[in-house]
Amino acid sequence: MSEKLKNEELERLSVEDFKKAPKQPVVVVLDNVRSLNNVGSVFRTADAFLVEEIFLCGLTGTPPNKEIEKTALGATSSVNWRHFKTTADAIDYLKKNKYVCYAVEQAKNSISLNNFNYQSENIALIFGNEVYGVEQEVVNACDGVIEIPQLGTKHSFNISVSVGIVLWEILRGKL
Repeated sequence: MSEKLKNEELERLSVEDFKKAPKQPVVVVLDNVRSLNNVGSVFRTADAFLVEEIFLCGLTGTPPNKEIEKTALGATSSVNWRHFKTTADAIDYLKKNKYVCYAVEQAKNSISLNNFNYQSENIALIFGNEVYGVEQEVVNACDGVIEIPQLGTKHSFNISVSVGIVLWEILRGKL
């Protein structure tokens, strides 16, 4: 019979140790994400996967914010983040710093996530607005598009769920 571990048995990093720990060369970019709960959830997921940084773009909410903190549960203190006026500005910055940029979206000529081959390069993953997805101008500026396969009747996953799925799939061999 399995017994749940107590928090002190999980041997998690302190915030200070997290800041010093080597990170995955991954930047998560949020393109005009409206829900502060989604933003907080992305922070928490980014912490779990030792993501290098989160870029909050456009109208995406930024810490400090009690609504973000509700779901982040302190991850706004561990995960580095910065705000860009536009997602296009963020992509320009990333490309100048040698990141390969992929929109996570449903698009013609997309790469199915289960066929995506991540090789530990500096990568930025752009996730879009809850209603409109990643803006077309942003998709056009990316190096490629990754699509999460889906079988049901709905057209998309919640943004925070998408972040978790994609990070797990591309990083699972590196954890």
